[in-house]
This record gives sequence, C-alpha cells and structure tokens, in this order.
Amino acid sequence: MPANRIIIIGAGVMGQGLAEAIAATGTDVILLDRTMELARYGVERIDDSLDHAIARWALTQSDKKAILSRITPRDDMEIVKEAAMVIEAIPEDLEMKSELLKKLDSLCPEETIFVTNTATISISELANATNRPDRVIGMHFLNPVPKIPLVEVVRGLKTSNATYEKAREFADLLGKTPILVYEYPGYVTTRIIVPLLNEAMHVLMEGVSSADDIDTAMKLGYGFNVGPLALADMMGLDVVMSWMENLLQELSEHKYNPCPLLRKMVRAGHLGVKTGEGFFKYDKEGNRIPYDKTTTETWRVKE
Repeated sequence: MPANRIIIIGAGVMGQGLAEAIAATGTDVILLDRTMELARYGVERIDDSLDHAIARWALTQSDKKAILSRITPRDDMEIVKEAAMVIEAIPEDLEMKSELLKKLDSLCPEETIFVTNTATISISELANATNRPDRVIGMHFLNPVPKIPLVEVVRGLKTSNATYEKAREFADLLGKTPILVYEYPGYVTTRIIVPLLNEAMHVLMEGVSSADDIDTAMKLGYGFNVGPLALADMMGLDVVMSWMENLLQELSEHKYNPCPLLRKMVRAGHLGVKTGEGFFKYDKEGNRIPYDKTTTETWRVKE
C-alpha cells in the first residue's frame, strides 16, 4: 500500500465526505465498511455528490473521474495492517468506537495514528481502549466535509505533540482551517450549536411559529446561511439527538435534554435529508420539496 494512502472506516455520510475531500487532494483512500455492499454504496453516494458539483460548475467530468479513481471500497479489516493513518467515522457510540479502536490497535503498526471524527465523546476515554493513547487524536469535521472549511483538532490528555502536528498537516492538506481544542464534552462547535437547535425545536413544538418562518427569522435576523431546523435535517436528526444525549450524560445540563419533538421524529424514522423527511421534505437528491405553509398545530407532541 502506498505510504500516503489513508483508510476511512465507516462509509456513511461523514465517511463519504471525508473520502471525497481527501481524494480531491490527489491522495488515495480506502473506504472500509462491514460489507462490500455498504462500502460500494458509499462510493455511489460520492458519485452522486460529484454530479451535483458538476451541475454547479464546481467540477468537470475529468475531475470527477480522477477523484473516484482514488477511492477504493473494501470490507477487509486486515488492510489496516499497512496504514499510516486510520480515520474512524462510525456512529457516535462510545462502546462501538472503543471496540473498533481496540481491534485496530491489535492490527495496525505501532506508528499508525488513529483519528476519530467524534463530535462529543472523550478522546482520552477512546484512547484508553488502545496501547497507544499518544497516537489517538480527534478531528471533528463538519458536514458536508468537502465544503466546510473548518476542522476541530481535539487533543486527548495523552495525545503527543508529534501526533498533533501530523493532524495539523493533514488539515492543511485538505485546505481546512484547524482550531485547537482541549478535550471537553462537545468541544466548541457541537456544544454551541446543540442548544440552538434544541431551542428552535421547542419553539416549533410550542406552536410559536412555523418551521419555515423559524428558519427565515434566524437567516435574515442573524445572518445564518442555513436555518437551525434545516441544519438539523442536514446533520441527521438521529445524529443530533445522539449528540444531545451524550452531552446531557457528560454535563448533566437540562439545555442538552432532547426536545420531545425531536425524540418523536427519530422514533418515527423521520431523520432529515437522508430519509427524505425531517422538519422539511426532500427529494432523492436532497433538495427541499416545496410545500403549502400550514398551521404549526401539526407539530405539537400529543400527550
């Protein structure tokens, strides 16, 4: 395996975005998941994403072909034995991530760096699942990864300076602006955005205003590019709820207690853009479907 090839574990939304962003720099990427079906589906979604970029004149067909040629779907965990850097982008679950890092620790060379894309989980606690806590670091990318120019570089208690410098070099490769974060639940972006999203959901649930008008108020009144409810849909309502639950457990502050409306929607499988319905409705390509503005009463959580 080439020395500069990077392995991403998890071919979901974040893994897809990371693979696209990395491949666009000319770097080879392995997109690894439990099955080849999942890994190939991840590549198919990247293909769709690149088509959208072409439609906006952001890319050419040649660019797309070159990017896709650098992304290889795999389902064989043994391939990590040759990795210099492994990025895990699996669901936001401490036990799942810890088990994965423990397995990677037993397979990877001693010098391999482990990067976790967690938004809320303790880097130090994850690092404790390995025998190389100095080589474990958090890099919290925001969705959509190819477009958002920020990454939070999160040091655990035992993360070495050398590992931190490697992470900064990687951020530079991707053209991202890194901010240094010292480990604390929620870091910077998640800790600040979660209460905002939660409060917008409460305002909707209480019938104060419609989803569309809430988002319009925040966009025009405060200069947001995307309203909070549309942003939650983009992130995935199940993901947002998992962040809230993790922060609630870590900090025991009521502001992180998920809004009952959010819980209701996640239980119903209305997870946002990825399922076609959240606070708004979306087509297969993730574009908003226009709808008739109606009363907010339909959003109230019935007892």
